[in-house]
Amino acid sequence: MIIEIEKLIYALNQKFKTNIISTDYQTMPLQGGTVGDVYLVTGIAETVDGDKLHYRIVLKIQKQWERYGDPGSWRREYDLYSSDLGATFSQALRWPICYHAELNAEMNEYYLWLEYIDGVTGLDLTSDMYEAAALELGRFQGKLYAEQPAVLQSLTNLSHPDLRKNSYLRYRSWPVVYDYIRSEDCELPLHLRQMLIDIDEQADEIFARIEKLPLVLCHRDFWVTNLIYADGKFALIDWDTSGWGYLGEDLASLIADESDIDNMVENYQRCIPAYYNGFSEYADVSQISDPCVYELILLVFGYRLVEGYLYTEADDEKTKLVDTLQKIYEMKTIPVMV
Repeated sequence: MIIEIEKLIYALNQKFKTNIISTDYQTMPLQGGTVGDVYLVTGIAETVDGDKLHYRIVLKIQKQWERYGDPGSWRREYDLYSSDLGATFSQALRWPICYHAELNAEMNEYYLWLEYIDGVTGLDLTSDMYEAAALELGRFQGKLYAEQPAVLQSLTNLSHPDLRKNSYLRYRSWPVVYDYIRSEDCELPLHLRQMLIDIDEQADEIFARIEKLPLVLCHRDFWVTNLIYADGKFALIDWDTSGWGYLGEDLASLIADESDIDNMVENYQRCIPAYYNGFSEYADVSQISDPCVYELILLVFGYRLVEGYLYTEADDEKTKLVDTLQKIYEMKTIPVMV
């Protein structure tokens, strides 16, 4: 990976708040795919005073691509980092600092030079961390909902409130998954198949209830791999799906999106009250008797799990997907205090 030294030095100037005159660098891929690449850039920078500064910084290169029903998502993170949204975060829940953002309009791609945060993430997060993340998410969304800062009106590239609903309806209209759970060839346990069939039959009524919940700024990819826990605080990465959504939408992702299966039911019990406690510090939610989090989990992830089951050949992966559906089934009977 070849980096333009001038841009790296500019980002390091912002990071260290001093005059960097030269630097070396090494790169290591962190993640990425066909639409973008993420690198950890490390090295030693030299200041104008001759000091040698070791550094770690993240370079994210995002190319244009189109997500179904959300054409602006490819450049959304650039747009958000170029806005004043960063001022709305707390120390307990924030995004990584962006030292430099550059849009290449001709190439339809952008570059973000971001803070590197070393912490606990993914399946290493504990149930206590899940609960703390839910609390801080509630506080963040509750504060924005109550205060309505001017930056919210200035954000023109946000995903639509119906994004989740449209995604579900697209899955439901796909015969591969819809017909499979209703067929004699379906290998999923009968009670899990019935759970999915029942949610289809009730979907219109459920969405009518969800759409009465407060509309809040959602991350919409609030899963464990995008959360980094360090020094008692959370950093949240990958904001390209963010937009207007309904109360509890992000919480559904935290609980069920490739999360800790063994503790999923416990996390469901713990995270919902924590989230609503955080939100209620800023806004009254006493009139909400049904948070619809269980329904959101099933609507967002039910057919996605079936799709994974159909297209996965590995037996252990199939077992994991069935176990996840089973945990969602068990949640239905769990009383949750809001």
